[in-house]
Amino acid sequence: MKLMDSFAGLRLPAALTDTSLAALVAAGCLALPGMIPPGGPDLLGPDARWFALVLLSTLSIALHHRLPWASPLVVAAATSTLQGLSYIPDLSGPEGTSIGPAYLGVAVAVFLTSVRCEPRITTATALLIPVHAFAEALLASAGNRVAAFLTDALLLLAAWALGLLMRARTAMRNEALERAAALEREQTANARAAVMAERARIAREMHDIVAHNVSLMVVQTIAADRVQDRSPGKAHELHATIEQTGRDTVTELRRLLSVLRTDEDADDDPTRQPPQPTVDALPELIDSVRATGLDVDHRVTGTPVALPAGTHLTVYRVVQEALTNTLKHAGPTRTGVSLDWDGDGDGDGDRLVVRVCDDGPRDDARPHRPPTAPAGTGHGLLGMRERVSAVGGTLYAGARPGGGYCVHATLPLPEPDETTAQHEGSPRYAAH
Repeated sequence: MKLMDSFAGLRLPAALTDTSLAALVAAGCLALPGMIPPGGPDLLGPDARWFALVLLSTLSIALHHRLPWASPLVVAAATSTLQGLSYIPDLSGPEGTSIGPAYLGVAVAVFLTSVRCEPRITTATALLIPVHAFAEALLASAGNRVAAFLTDALLLLAAWALGLLMRARTAMRNEALERAAALEREQTANARAAVMAERARIAREMHDIVAHNVSLMVVQTIAADRVQDRSPGKAHELHATIEQTGRDTVTELRRLLSVLRTDEDADDDPTRQPPQPTVDALPELIDSVRATGLDVDHRVTGTPVALPAGTHLTVYRVVQEALTNTLKHAGPTRTGVSLDWDGDGDGDGDRLVVRVCDDGPRDDARPHRPPTAPAGTGHGLLGMRERVSAVGGTLYAGARPGGGYCVHATLPLPEPDETTAQHEGSPRYAAH
């Protein structure tokens, strides 16, 4: 049994509700004898039996939340007994209709049962209505039996129907509250997932920016130290390059971290994202790597097409991470960067293949990389795999049979009409 006690939107404990209603019925029964006008119906005064019957009726209402199926039966029997012993007026008599507190007590018990109980008990309570109405008709005077039957039946039927209505409205409200709570939980979960995804994205971006640029600075610093004595001019150029690389790193980090702002600008444009590098920025990236001594051969084949922003960033980061790894593990070696806009060779231009392959260290002074990348560690190769997978592509990274290391990414290209309008006038790519 599911208890539902709600009045004007206020949810009350069942015991408090029942006790309050029982107190009202008891007060009405105690006041009734003094309210009978002179010349009214000939009734017996309160005595021990009267008190016992009234107490039984009010206690049944007060304990309704414990025995909801028995309460209407007990209150109805007590009320009929009070009427049969002439303690209360007939429901309908020569003086007219008299719906006293005892009869209202039966209606209250029926109402509470229809509000609180399951359909099986509620239906059984409905069968009590004609039975009690028939008993009232038998106890009424000969000329008022039909009126007594109809009055009692309508009173109890109205209480029963009102209870069902309140039960339905309460159920609808509870369902709406549950839906709202479920929606709030879903929104909270989505917001948490979005925060985690944004944190992962920022972590990947910061890794790509910091790892690449710091690797360049380390290599350039080592080179400057080696040529400091014999070529001060060259060392000066390297120091200038290190300074510029540091400034570029700070600028990129500021752009990235601007998405974490909490100022009023966030309300004006909550979807604003920091500028992201595109395929067009690859020549500049490769030039900065060449300045460290890495011999990079950049080639583009096929006809470039407009790319979504996510694919642009993926291509750039894959190339950047691969070149950074080459600097870390192979040093200034020969490296090839190629973009093939017709990767499957069938001429339909539905895939972009990005390759970054190096020849490995030029001497044995540097340790070779493992033939396969460790899965699930760090943000480097794992980050590349996540980026490529997010745009529907695949990535392979591993040692080359003839020596060296190769990163191979295959990315799907959009249909020409999907992005042409939004990228109209974008520059073409030139082979280097």
